[in-house]
Amino acid sequence: MKTLKLGIADDHELFRKGFISMLSSVPDFEFILEAANGQELLDRLPGHTPDIVFMDLQMPVMDGIQATEAAFERFPNIKVIVVSMYNEDRFVIHMLEKGVQGYLLKDTSPDEVEKAIRRVDEEGFYYNDFVSKAMHRKMVTRQINKHPFFPNACNVALSSREKEVLQLICDGLSTTEISDKLFISVRTVEGHRLRVLEKTGTKSTAAAVAFAYKNQLL
Repeated sequence: MKTLKLGIADDHELFRKGFISMLSSVPDFEFILEAANGQELLDRLPGHTPDIVFMDLQMPVMDGIQATEAAFERFPNIKVIVVSMYNEDRFVIHMLEKGVQGYLLKDTSPDEVEKAIRRVDEEGFYYNDFVSKAMHRKMVTRQINKHPFFPNACNVALSSREKEVLQLICDGLSTTEISDKLFISVRTVEGHRLRVLEKTGTKSTAAAVAFAYKNQLL
């Protein structure tokens, strides 16, 4: 069985220790790194690089936003799931644009946290209803304001199938589930996803979805 290496950056020790304890009971999860702020996380990453890092947003010394940007720059293969008490849409959308693979609130159930870890490991992203609704509300706001977020958004043209695949990703379906629903191969689904990344100029599925919603492509 593959062991998933995990890390967490959170300045509240009680939450951090409890979070680690909760997930350490899962046989194939192993926490190899914990940090009390973003700078401490970056200092420890070179010797202990996890597959997935859980990132708080508000921390002393260096916050989660800065730490996420630096982690992605220095360790391109690392995946980040935000775990925060901030439920405002602006935080969700901003972090998706930064390329994080998921966004969870601190009252998320243990079962959903485990689900998020496995989905991020297998699919590269995890969107629950909370994230999907935040993106939808942002899309509605942009339609009202008629103001595209990216100046080159008008040059992006997704095919009907690419939009269909992207919408199903937003709805939380895995690659296999999309394949079954659309009666196409997993390889074809992955091909559509990669073309969406190329057309939108984004580096992750999360960022591509945020781009599409904010620019009314879905």
